[in-house]
Amino acid sequence: MNDVKDRNVGHAEHMRKSHNHHAHMVADYRKRFWVSLVITIPILILSPLVQKTLGIEDLLEFRGDLYVLFVFSSVVFFYGGYPFFKGFFNEMKSANPGMMTLISVAIITAYLYSSAVVFGLDGKIFFWELATLIDIMLLGHWIEMKSIMGASRALEELARLMPSEAHKLMPDGSIKDIPLDELRRGDRVIVKPGEKIPADGEVVKGETSVNESMLTGESKPVSKKVGDKVIGGSINGEGSITIEVKKTGKDSFLSQVIELVKQAQESKSKTQDIANRAALWLTIIALTSGAITLFVWFATLNKDFSFALERTVTVMVITCPHALGLAVPLVVAVSTAISAQKGLLIRNRAAFERARNIQAIIFDKTGTLTEGKFGVTDVISFNYFDKKEILLCESSAQY
Repeated sequence: MNDVKDRNVGHAEHMRKSHNHHAHMVADYRKRFWVSLVITIPILILSPLVQKTLGIEDLLEFRGDLYVLFVFSSVVFFYGGYPFFKGFFNEMKSANPGMMTLISVAIITAYLYSSAVVFGLDGKIFFWELATLIDIMLLGHWIEMKSIMGASRALEELARLMPSEAHKLMPDGSIKDIPLDELRRGDRVIVKPGEKIPADGEVVKGETSVNESMLTGESKPVSKKVGDKVIGGSINGEGSITIEVKKTGKDSFLSQVIELVKQAQESKSKTQDIANRAALWLTIIALTSGAITLFVWFATLNKDFSFALERTVTVMVITCPHALGLAVPLVVAVSTAISAQKGLLIRNRAAFERARNIQAIIFDKTGTLTEGKFGVTDVISFNYFDKKEILLCESSAQY
């Protein structure tokens, strides 16, 4: 019995928890981005390369400045880079390296090498490249999580279609208000005029009309009599009916719609797949190029190890593309936001991307293409009245 109750947990509660999870992740990325961005400013000011480029190295150099730079960079590395290290661990665990692996390799290499330079190794410092890379990647993931949370609001709206309670008809003829979680297949419930139908079922008593527009797109109320099917979440019209529950929990129509939307949110688009494959190959190229660079400079050209290591780190750091980490989340965010505004529920992101090639759309019924309200589209005049006079008569009749 407990297993049955667990499977029938309310949609609204489930979606509330999902929304809170996404909201927490958005807040976390936002906080990490702004903290890292603020700390990046002194990192840029203290970086020797930036000072040399701007010609201000004589003005800003002071005793122990590299140690201060190291402290600021360590904060950005550990605090701002934490989500990427976590993602890197998950990708390694699933044997599916991608963008997180590429980012982690770049920032870990830059941090370890730059730290060694601060404490005595001969070479250049890459702390500012590390900080800006983390900032841009955090911004991209923040935008992506915001778009996911925006799409989850659409699921919350779907979940709110269900009422909180049902009027269960007891064996002795009495009526008891119970939570939807306690409804079972075969139970009989009474739905009063204007109330939402609590579960998918079959009318066993009474006649009414039901507004199913939010679920089926049919703008006109659908007449229901004994033996007809009704959908949970639709709105009962003028009559009181008794229905027998046929589906609850994950088997219901609304629950299946919500599951489809969730699967669409979790699915990866073709662009994201390409980006992940590119990240994998870039990771391989970065490691391979770094190894070749180290070998050529140190073993073949007989340069100092510090000289060869500096060029190896340079190759591995610049291989990580800032734009790739920002462009894909932006595309996902914009497409998701526009779709949600237009009322589109996307089942498959890859199919959604292919929709740009659509030249014609065929609908199977007129009820699909409505605004949900009635109005006059054409006026045809007979006898002695023209269109303007007819419209004037209609206007005066309304007042």
